[in-house]
Amino acid sequence: MNNYQLPVANWVETITEWMTNTFSGVFSFFQTTGQSLMDGITSLLVAIPPVLFIIILTAIAFFISNKKIGLSLFTLIGLLFIYNQNLWTDLMSTVTLVLLSSVVSIVIGVPLGILMAKSNKAQSIITPILDFMQTMPGFVYLIPAVAFFGIGMVPGVFASVIFALPPTVRFTNLGIRQVPKELVEASDSFGSTGWQKLFKLELPLAKNTIMAGVNQTTMLALSMVVIASMIGAPGLGRGVLSALQRAQVGNGFVNGVALVILAIIIDRFTQNLNKKKTAPAKSKLTKNQKIGGSVLAVIAIIALIGGSTLFSSAKNEEKNISLAYVEWDTEVASTHVIGEVLKDVGYNVSLTPLDNAIMWESISKGETDAMVAAWLPGTHGEQYKQYKDKVDDLGENLKGAKLGIVVPQYMDVNSIEDLTNQAGKKITGIEPGAGVVAAAEKTQKAYNNLSDWSVETSSSGAMTVALGQAIKNKQEIVITGWSPHWMFAKYDLKYLEDPKGTMGSEEAIHTMAKKGLEKENPEAYTILKNFHWTKEDMESVMLEINNGTDPTQAARDWIDSHSKEVAEWKK
Repeated sequence: MNNYQLPVANWVETITEWMTNTFSGVFSFFQTTGQSLMDGITSLLVAIPPVLFIIILTAIAFFISNKKIGLSLFTLIGLLFIYNQNLWTDLMSTVTLVLLSSVVSIVIGVPLGILMAKSNKAQSIITPILDFMQTMPGFVYLIPAVAFFGIGMVPGVFASVIFALPPTVRFTNLGIRQVPKELVEASDSFGSTGWQKLFKLELPLAKNTIMAGVNQTTMLALSMVVIASMIGAPGLGRGVLSALQRAQVGNGFVNGVALVILAIIIDRFTQNLNKKKTAPAKSKLTKNQKIGGSVLAVIAIIALIGGSTLFSSAKNEEKNISLAYVEWDTEVASTHVIGEVLKDVGYNVSLTPLDNAIMWESISKGETDAMVAAWLPGTHGEQYKQYKDKVDDLGENLKGAKLGIVVPQYMDVNSIEDLTNQAGKKITGIEPGAGVVAAAEKTQKAYNNLSDWSVETSSSGAMTVALGQAIKNKQEIVITGWSPHWMFAKYDLKYLEDPKGTMGSEEAIHTMAKKGLEKENPEAYTILKNFHWTKEDMESVMLEINNGTDPTQAARDWIDSHSKEVAEWKK
């Protein structure tokens, strides 16, 4: 049995590649249209004055909760807190993602639930599919999402819909099946058609159960925002992910609290919409009033779509440039610096943190314009081999970068060969798949004295926290290190000698751009090509960020104090 392994991974890769190639036009249409729509909706929401938005939502909370003060007060205080923390734009991006994910899930889920309720055969087929969708880790859905739709909010919605759809389907099926048989038989005896029975009897009686499913779907869509941020979806999830990767407890807590506030508001709103009103309505709407209300709703939807298109068109007429980066301290510093320089010459700059592999893919596909984060020849060597014909290498922006095994100066070891049983025979690394981690794993296999050691992966933020704690307590620790990095300015560290050279030689950080950027944006291309600085420059910005300064402000401070160097980039 173990002599033959089913090539399931290869099958899935083949199917995904076939779908990507065969339906590339369809996926491209949905990506372009969906991104424009969602950008427009977010822009419209942001265009509403935040205080006015908060007041309106508080008033709605007051009335849907039967004029109880609790929900209204929480909505008011919670949204004011988010606004106070400068997270309003991120909140609106998250609302857009959750709203569209929920709407798509409901539009698909309710008809599927009805089909399951009406057909036992359909139920037997769909149920295991729903089980698969609910139990598969949400991270897995990011892989086909990126393959089909690239990066941004559209693949985030795609992944969220798959994860959030099942509750609506299950609860719709359950609600309709729970309708009393006597009422169904009475409806049949009076000659009701199938559609009449469904819309006038079954769906109204199943409403509370269906709404419970909608509530759960919305909560699951909200739970995906952090995962979706890994593939470029903007919003509060990006703040949480960034704080996690850079070990910023305070920022992580603030963004997390904002997500909790949004989750509670959405949960209470959907629950109150599902409750029966305690006071009867004074008067019923006439037929004309109902028609008028429906017309107004349609007009509002058309206006929303039209407005989003106008916003998107206006944005496309601006000087736009998008930069991708991986959430390493070095790349956070360099990307924000070059981003601020591009803003100074009139560009509307979009900075998108991505996973390392997705960052390279986004440049190769032209989904983002450039990055200043390519470590060569070692760290990103594999990605460069894969994408070198699809990207434009603009050259080095920093020389003298280095990877290695690093320990505090107080440890009595100077070479990798000196390691025996220090630090619990563990090398503390960063994210799985990072070049420095791959080099450390190669090193662990190459040195006989490390045969019983392990390379423990985490994140760059978690690694630096562990380093700080170990130094504080004068404990032994062995880490995957690289320079430039602020930890060398903050702590007394040393690289261990590497006689076998498995950690690689000196590296340089390159700037990569998408093909055609020189013709499309010659001014931005020139600045990116001319961008270069020193390890000391980068470490000064990184250290300021690590000390609590906002990355944008730290970049601005450096630019203001290095005007001559920056002027050279603009020539």
